[in-house]
Amino acid sequence: MRTALWLAAAAALALGGCASVQTARARLVKAPVRCDDQTVQIYFEPESAEVTREARGVIRAAASSVAGCQVRAVEVVGLSDAAGAPAANLDLSRRRAEAVAAALQTLSLPMAEFRLGAAGEAGAVTAGGRAAPLRRRADVTLRLAPR
Repeated sequence: MRTALWLAAAAALALGGCASVQTARARLVKAPVRCDDQTVQIYFEPESAEVTREARGVIRAAASSVAGCQVRAVEVVGLSDAAGAPAANLDLSRRRAEAVAAALQTLSLPMAEFRLGAAGEAGAVTAGGRAAPLRRRADVTLRLAPR
């Protein structure tokens, strides 16, 4: 008799555990998709507008993270450091923005309005007169909304 009671209690606990796992799973599966705007930075080698393999990985990760969201707009702003002539830096930052936009368009990112900008070296020198070399990048902002 005790064995039968023990088996019944164990079965009830096991089934109760399965039910709680199923309930927890249902809450996770039904959790609303968060469609907050995202910004990622794509870095470049000095004097280059070529998207590196590492940068392509960042772009792929950003594109795959928007699953379940509507992409309203994609903003890409190319930047450069203060080394070189201002006109050349503006051109370089424009080419960086175009290269990142082209890489984004090759992915299965939903069609959205692309806005490209180029800042050149504007803001590349600190108030203390020090150059900011980490400006060799393009900033990508994905404007998202729930579907």
